[in-house]
Amino acid sequence: MLNRIADILVPTMGRLSVTTDPRAELRPGSIIAPNHTALADPAIVVTALRRLGAADPVIMAAAGLWRIPLLGRALAREGHIPVFRGDRRAAAALDLAAQALDQGRLVLIYAEGCLPRRRDAAEAAPGAFRSGLARLAERTGAPVVPVGQAGARRITSGGTVKQLAGLATAPVRRPHLHVHVGAPLELTGERTVRTARAHSAVTTAWRTAAGHLGEAAALAA
Repeated sequence: MLNRIADILVPTMGRLSVTTDPRAELRPGSIIAPNHTALADPAIVVTALRRLGAADPVIMAAAGLWRIPLLGRALAREGHIPVFRGDRRAAAALDLAAQALDQGRLVLIYAEGCLPRRRDAAEAAPGAFRSGLARLAERTGAPVVPVGQAGARRITSGGTVKQLAGLATAPVRRPHLHVHVGAPLELTGERTVRTARAHSAVTTAWRTAAGHLGEAAALAA
């Protein structure tokens, strides 16, 4: 249901374009690793994946979302995975993600672990990755598909008032959005090496996406 809603809402909020690496492949049981810049980007990435014919992913997201009455109920019903950061329950999220991958589901994980604190709408390179992505890949052997998205901050960024204003005016402004899907990675080596390789690949995919929006400043970052 949430994915279908994203299909309807994203085209009204912005003009989404999607590109792929020539070797891109969204095989069942893959880990999807996008950069995370704004509250709007999960819907944008899911919509892009659906346009490419991919199955709806299981999304790993901050557990606080499950406390929002209607949204939390929908997330639980559709099998998405709450992540309790800094809590012993965080390990359970990886268990559930591993099970989903074993069942052939796509699992979407935001390796940065949080949104940037910046208030402007400009693009910036992905922040440091936490270890969850590398640990999940190490545990399951699943391929990691790097995804770069740009433009989500043109819909929602900054403080609460600015974000609400951005959502309200987006259907009129319809900013350009772009998602680029890179070639899958088989992560090997020490966990720090795996994390660095994934971060580099996601950054490359993000630069491609930002380039399609003419974000010269981002490309020079």
